[in-house]
Amino acid sequence: MPQLNQLALVAYSQFFWLAVVLGLIYFVIGKGMLPKIQSTVDARDQSISDDLAAADAARNEADAVEEAYRARMDASRGEAAKLTAKAKADSAASTEKKLGEIDTALDARIGEAQGRIRDARSAAVKDIEGVAADLAKDIAAKVAKLDVSLADSAKAVKMVMTNA
Repeated sequence: MPQLNQLALVAYSQFFWLAVVLGLIYFVIGKGMLPKIQSTVDARDQSISDDLAAADAARNEADAVEEAYRARMDASRGEAAKLTAKAKADSAASTEKKLGEIDTALDARIGEAQGRIRDARSAAVKDIEGVAADLAKDIAAKVAKLDVSLADSAKAVKMVMTNA
């Protein structure tokens, strides 16, 4: 068959052109398209590393802001504690002062009341002594049929009351 005899000649030329076309494709892709693809990949890698660096910087900045915030909060808490302690101390001092004034006023009133009580007691004792002397004179006159003076009766009552 003559078609089969020519197969070797046709196959070699087809292999040759196949190699030429594949080489041409290799050089077009390798020299024309590959640098563009590589530059795109490099740009993407650069963009990713820039984004990561920016994220790192933002995180560091956020950490610094958070630390500053915490420091301000701690300082504010300390200041609030100082103000609270000062207010408590001022309130305690004011209360103590008012209590001292009230104690002084109460002591004065108690002293006055005790003086009035002493005066009332002394007056009551004098009244009792007078009534007792009068009663003792009347009793001595009725029971013992003695005539005792009011002065002697008052002396006797006073002597009995001072011993009791």
